[in-house]
Amino acid sequence: MKIDSDSNGLLTLGNRDPRITRIGYYLRKTKIDEFPQLINIIKGEMSIVGPRPEVRKYVNMYNETQKKVLSIRPGLTDYASLAYINESELLAAENDPESFYILKVMPHKIELNLHYIQNNTILKDFKIILKTLYLLLKKK
Repeated sequence: MKIDSDSNGLLTLGNRDPRITRIGYYLRKTKIDEFPQLINIIKGEMSIVGPRPEVRKYVNMYNETQKKVLSIRPGLTDYASLAYINESELLAAENDPESFYILKVMPHKIELNLHYIQNNTILKDFKIILKTLYLLLKKK
């Protein structure tokens, strides 16, 4: 991302968000930008499957029930990542992407994460991993 890009918003919008450099666009499109999180997984700070970390601004909007997603280790992929694999394009199509994110996308992501927390099994983790790999390879 370009310097001070967060001052122009926290949501990535569309395929050609002007805050993203050319190389950044490629890294995001191929998901190579996620590789540093593998270090976090090795260090035990993250898991492969679990709720994706959210920007502090949006976490501050969570109610007490929604904050339960913060009770488990964040992950590299989850149900919400699968449901919103094209989130930036979805947001780019909206007149007010941030409001749409706050009112529609974020609550649904949290709902999916709470469902994961309540119904977590190793088999489901494997299914999420396999579906993530399938969708990433299918996108190319």
